[in-house]
Amino acid sequence: MTNVLEYLEASARRLPDKTAVSDPQSALSYRALWQDARRIGSALLPHAAPRQPVAVCMEKSVMALTAMMGIVYAGCFYVFIDPGQPAARFLQILSVCRPACLLTDKPEGLPAAPGVPVLRPAELLTQPENAPALAAVRAQALDIDPLYCNFTSGSTGVPKGVLVCHRSVLDFIGCFPELFSLGEDDVLANQAPFDFDVSVKDIYTAFKTGARLVLVPRKYFSIVTELLDYLCENRVTTLIWAVSALCLVTQFHGFDYRIPKDVRNVLFSGELMPARYLRQWQTALPQARFVNLYGPTEITCNCTYYRVSHVAAEGERLPIGRAFPNEKVFLLDENDREITAPGVPGELCVSGTALALGYCRDPAATARAFVQNPLNDFCPERIYRTGDMAAYDADGQLVFEGRRDFQIKFMGHRIELEEIEAAMNAVPAVARACCCWDAEQGRIVGFYCGDTEPRALKKALYEKLPGYMIPAETVRVAALPLTKNGKLDRARLMAERSAEHGT
Repeated sequence: MTNVLEYLEASARRLPDKTAVSDPQSALSYRALWQDARRIGSALLPHAAPRQPVAVCMEKSVMALTAMMGIVYAGCFYVFIDPGQPAARFLQILSVCRPACLLTDKPEGLPAAPGVPVLRPAELLTQPENAPALAAVRAQALDIDPLYCNFTSGSTGVPKGVLVCHRSVLDFIGCFPELFSLGEDDVLANQAPFDFDVSVKDIYTAFKTGARLVLVPRKYFSIVTELLDYLCENRVTTLIWAVSALCLVTQFHGFDYRIPKDVRNVLFSGELMPARYLRQWQTALPQARFVNLYGPTEITCNCTYYRVSHVAAEGERLPIGRAFPNEKVFLLDENDREITAPGVPGELCVSGTALALGYCRDPAATARAFVQNPLNDFCPERIYRTGDMAAYDADGQLVFEGRRDFQIKFMGHRIELEEIEAAMNAVPAVARACCCWDAEQGRIVGFYCGDTEPRALKKALYEKLPGYMIPAETVRVAALPLTKNGKLDRARLMAERSAEHGT
């Protein structure tokens, strides 16, 4: 197997009339999804050569997923862009990936992007399938061809595009459903946006197994009763969700309203799962399987997993577990020596086929993050240095110990605080700014000196950054303190803030 489309094609042959994907407005069978994707792929051939990026800017929907698969049929890779992104970030992403064209159903609502042809998927669907041309595209394809590019926060203020190839997804999805007993009888409720790699597990697990994929609209996560009704009405069996999404249900006392009793798999990732919220899920669904997943975008979804076999104790910090098959996960100390003893923190590093190709059009950043394994001096072995710290517990399970730098996980998203700082520093009335992460309260705090009021600063940031990157608290100070080395003294800022708040 060399192409993820083989998953879709096998399910279309085996289960042609079964619903493959649905949203509140529409649904497609496996055969219809396969045929529609081939028509879109055929129509794209005059606009994009194989291995070129094609951007998709649409709300998550059946049509958006069909467009993504059409891009893959054209031999290209998709770059999904959330239409809720600020105009500046939208244009930044386009400037980095330089797509051959942009697919959208609402071109009038997007900023002008000179030189990027804009196409409507609904119009592409009216074109006939060109089977010989699609066969020719497939014949020259390689398993190392890019499949998608997900943009994450970048430390320079410019988003970084993580390029992942077919082989990496095939390697991961080749074992993921079997490990957790997922099959064609499952109904997967997709929570993650398509520009977040949790959705990769939903999409390709469904295609591989012949399961049904149910797309959950974003708005349902602010109306917990509608969310639970939707899960129950669709008889959802499997949730592969960000921790923050699961927590929303319990924070708003959703289980007092309704329990989705068909759910038998709850797999979560992105942040530390608070024990009190996990216990509420375990109480509501006592027969369900709960799994803690870990892994950055650069290693294709996840590299470790931990099966939760007990009711979470108050304040318990779950391990992130052991490596997935065909992935090597290990710890290095500050001198690049391997750590094997329990309780000793080190940087978590990963090796294996699942590693991403690198960062789109950024060889310098790629070279910094994807390096030769310092433990291997006899042959090339590429590893990804996650920047995350972990340690082994007494059972040999890995336990997450926090970030080595200023990169954080928040609301299921990976964020580099430097990108927020860059946006704050770009506001004319701000003299200088920096950001800190308050781990205790789980919030981003922005400090700045300048003439603007905190409310005005936040308003300016909403024009530059997604909502989840806006500091929950903005603090104006007379000056930003420096360490003896001339660096911003973030520890002092946070200490002074705590003293002011009396915490």
